Amino acid sequence: MGGPTAEVRQQMISTEARGNFYYGRRYYVNKTRFWGYLRKPGQPATSAKLVMFNESKRRQPDRFSENGSGNQKYGFDNNYEYKIYGYYTGKTVYEINSNQFLPEFMLTNYAVVSKDPGWLFSPRDSYDPNNITLRPHNSL
Repeated sequence: MGGPTAEVRQQMISTEARGNFYYGRRYYVNKTRFWGYLRKPGQPATSAKLVMFNESKRRQPDRFSENGSGNQKYGFDNNYEYKIYGYYTGKTVYEINSNQFLPEFMLTNYAVVSKDPGWLFSPRDSYDPNNITLRPHNSL
């Protein structure tokens, strides 16, 4: 997936902007409906939570048809990094295609931070669009 060394990534996180938002990394896997991982500013990716967005206040960035093309296709923004604004609702949502119970996050706004941030949890990360391969772990 490319990106900086683990040491450089840790330095980047330690100096990133703080605020009333989350850093989100879009994680698209075919046929799933979770959005991706959210973490608080300054926290390592290993603290990130895979979430389901509640879009009743704001639609997620890639709310397009799965049959579209280019930037008009659901999941086009896989691995983009965002500033995500909103809050956890306290509800748990079942994502049927991955058989997971995930926290619900009420999305109120977002802004793109990077379209090519590299790996998410480890330089050894590998992405498979048909299987969930990216999960938090503590070893870099």
